[in-house]
Amino acid sequence: MKIRLPLPALICVLVALPVLPVRADEPETELGEHMEKMSGPFRRLRRQASDASKNANSLAQIAIIREHLEAALTLEPVMKEDIPAAKQAKFVADYKKKMREMIELIGKVEAAIKANDNEKALMLVGDVSKAQKQNHKNFKRKDK
Repeated sequence: MKIRLPLPALICVLVALPVLPVRADEPETELGEHMEKMSGPFRRLRRQASDASKNANSLAQIAIIREHLEAALTLEPVMKEDIPAAKQAKFVADYKKKMREMIELIGKVEAAIKANDNEKALMLVGDVSKAQKQNHKNFKRKDK
């Protein structure tokens, strides 16, 4: 007995894929766009920070990250709308303070790479990663 169900089922799935609603990882805000554009360069930096032969590329990635961090500093998180009006100013001030700290941390990574201290750069990249995760907990609206 031959089973012919898998082939028609596979064809139906392949035909339906373009029609299915797919939530693309499109940023919804200008801030989200900057964060998304930092994601790739930061992943590359994390992978290559310990490799001194890739310091030139690491510095290029840092420049991209810094550019988007500085742009993000001028914006406000959407989560501000979820905060009571009386606390919004403090929320935004805290966000900007943390963004400045991130810029400072990236500056330290850059200095370590320029000094060819890749071990320290790798440690600092870990600090940046930890700070990023904590900041996302505090300032990023939870996905629904």
